[in-house]
Amino acid sequence: MEREELAGWLRLTLIPGLGDRTARQLLAAFGLPRAIFVQTAAALEQVVSPSQAQALLAEPESLARQVEAVSGWLHAAEPPGSRNVVTLGDAAYPPGLLNIADPPLLLYVQGVLPAQWPAAIAVVGSRNPTPQGLLNSREFACSFAQAGLTVVSGLALGVDGAAHEGALDGAAPGALATIAVVGTGLDRVYPRQHLALSHRIAQHGLIVSEYPLGTPPLPPNFPKRNRIISALSQGTLVVEAALKSGSLITAGQAVEQGKDVFAIPGSIHSPQSRGCHALLKQGAKLVESAQDVLEELRPPEGPRSEARVDSQANDEAPREDSLLSALGFDPVSLDALVARTGIAPADLQAQRPSLPGIVCRR
Repeated sequence: MEREELAGWLRLTLIPGLGDRTARQLLAAFGLPRAIFVQTAAALEQVVSPSQAQALLAEPESLARQVEAVSGWLHAAEPPGSRNVVTLGDAAYPPGLLNIADPPLLLYVQGVLPAQWPAAIAVVGSRNPTPQGLLNSREFACSFAQAGLTVVSGLALGVDGAAHEGALDGAAPGALATIAVVGTGLDRVYPRQHLALSHRIAQHGLIVSEYPLGTPPLPPNFPKRNRIISALSQGTLVVEAALKSGSLITAGQAVEQGKDVFAIPGSIHSPQSRGCHALLKQGAKLVESAQDVLEELRPPEGPRSEARVDSQANDEAPREDSLLSALGFDPVSLDALVARTGIAPADLQAQRPSLPGIVCRR
């Protein structure tokens, strides 16, 4: 993008009191941003209020600094071309976002842009999932990636992070494994625990934000970005969620966008299952396996990667099977587990059982 064109788009986003909706009305009336800023006040007032017209004619004080920051960020990309600013008027703009009520004017993207935006599935859920929810997130995402779907999530702790990791494990070499839609500027990583994960995503997928460089993790930004997660996807899978959860916001936006919503049921005693159960009551599709989702979405045939058998997991399978059977599907106290298994409390506390069998990994 030419520096002058970049400056025009950034200036449009920096005008105080001018929201994205009004900016889109100006673009529809006058064309590209640079055409807006050469209009007279009288011409602008045919579209916006007098105060907004005056604001449009005054260059924001922070514009030069913002242009310099974004230009530096773009040119520091490694490999070259792996950082982009994609505008509403760009051919590379995601078509899924063009169909929603409030598409962002521009997107900051880290990672190599695809020639065509891929078929995708959103996987979202609790930041504090149960161990089973964490495992479900990773295994479902791995299966989706193996089937040729790109997994979209929000880089948050818990379900989001596990979904990104599962997609990275399952994707074929060269495939766009996963897209992380974040609520900060792309010059920072939030949460910091996902710094290494964000680097992997940038290498094998995309990190996307509508927020300017330097934007900190402000609470209102995260619910707002959820519309992008659902819009980039053909459907949304909620793994675990409390009744008041950002994941339910994403699911609601998916419904508004005419997309499928899927939910994994859980224990009636688990707070993290109540959001999924509420979605199921409202008509979300109950899923027990990744195949349930794949049959609905019918992803395109593409390169698939093979899961590898973890021999160590297989060696430990008999004992883990027994312990998992004793655990059941609802919470259980340590004393009850001792009574069911006959295993000493110290030995139980030292174990971290996992499902044996197929493990998705590169």
